[in-house]
Amino acid sequence: MPNRSHGLVSVALVAAAIAVFAFSAAAQDVPAQLQPPANEQLLLRVQAKGDQVYTCKTDGATPAWTLKAPDAQLFDKDGKPFGKHFAGPSWEANDGSRVTGKAVANVPSPDADSIAWLLLNIVGHEGNGVLSKATTVQRINTKGGKAPATGCDASHAGQELRIPYSAVYVFYAPK
Repeated sequence: MPNRSHGLVSVALVAAAIAVFAFSAAAQDVPAQLQPPANEQLLLRVQAKGDQVYTCKTDGATPAWTLKAPDAQLFDKDGKPFGKHFAGPSWEANDGSRVTGKAVANVPSPDADSIAWLLLNIVGHEGNGVLSKATTVQRINTKGGKAPATGCDASHAGQELRIPYSAVYVFYAPK
């Protein structure tokens, strides 16, 4: 009679190997210029869903949609509300901890209709909580959010436009 427990163990090992491979393959998809410093480790991943808010600026040589601020809700790995993302750029957890970042690198999204992927250094902390130790954040896996190439002209000066987007924000902290 065949031993069924060996089959179940094999299935579990194969599933674990696939999960490890999928995680490492996803990590490899992030370009080198967006990697956090070697002395940092993963702190937290959250999913953002909301809008990139643009304003029609006509004070330059060519009128253009200019980013005003993100306006997004953040969700944890289980889809539960985690906090919000807004002007700064800033991220605030429901526990009151807040960080502000400054972009240090960007690469175009693999999806040409989506906003760039970013690496940001944390330049400000407020409150005490889950984000208190964060020092770096990545914006990856973006969908949407890109300003249109047209529609901003003198007749639309100052007009706001909200473009839906989603992204993954990955926070890192010192090891």
